[in-house]
Amino acid sequence: MELEWISPQQAADKWGVSARRVQALCINGQISDVQRMGRVWLIPKDAPKPSDGRARNGRKPIKSLNKKLNVDEDRRL
Repeated sequence: MELEWISPQQAADKWGVSARRVQALCINGQISDVQRMGRVWLIPKDAPKPSDGRARNGRKPIKSLNKKLNVDEDRRL
């Protein structure tokens, strides 16, 4: 059985991310069975969306950090 391929733009639309993000996932090897033909990435049609490792898991929002440090919210750094 031969794989069906989609472009990074089609994968971006399917996964709700930018085409540039899909290209970065391809470059970093986060999408399995991806191939490059010339300047174009070929992504298997049934490839699952990789998890996003860029999330701010466990970090406090800056606003609460400013309150902890007694910094004025109106003050600009």
